[in-house]
Amino acid sequence: MEDVLDVDTRPYDPRRPLICMDETNKQLLRDARLPRPPRPGQPARVDYEYEREGVANLFLFCEPLAGQRWVDVTEHRTKVDWAHQIKDLVEGRYPAAEGIVLVMDQLNTHTPAALYEAFSPAEAKRLAHKLEIHYTPKHGSWLNIAEIELSVLSRQCLDRRVPDVATLAAEVDAWQERRNAAGGPVDWRFTTADARIKLKRLYPSLQE
Repeated sequence: MEDVLDVDTRPYDPRRPLICMDETNKQLLRDARLPRPPRPGQPARVDYEYEREGVANLFLFCEPLAGQRWVDVTEHRTKVDWAHQIKDLVEGRYPAAEGIVLVMDQLNTHTPAALYEAFSPAEAKRLAHKLEIHYTPKHGSWLNIAEIELSVLSRQCLDRRVPDVATLAAEVDAWQERRNAAGGPVDWRFTTADARIKLKRLYPSLQE
């Protein structure tokens, strides 16, 4: 916990940007009957029945100190999918960075070993050496700023029926453009010193 807290309070360094990532899924639901638009004296009508169209995965990355975030919608959430997200992060998003400080949870697909399942050993090693990984502890995912962003995304964009991957990707793109334009940097204020006071019960007791 203290490791991640110390990372979250580091000053901004463009040579080693702090990136937080998390992922979630979205059940795709298509209306069984087309909704009826409102008419004079009558509200819009939506049938409660729906048809399942599978599940899509959403990878969310954010750079809290720059106030930017982006989401990629994929059909799967395998190790290879995550590895390609990391390659895009290193080469597409931050090609000039000396390294990337990456905060994420301990999901079994989020490991440098996944890079070796997607790329040649030399390429996997090159990408892995660009990363300074910090994992959030079990039951400590709230330390990951990307989870906060996912919560906002869920409330503002995912709380409705979405019929297919294309529609989901379009709505998520619109959300991130609007949020990036309006949002500022994240001012993380919960420090290690705060944790030692407020979460004292989580620390071992020393007997002298």
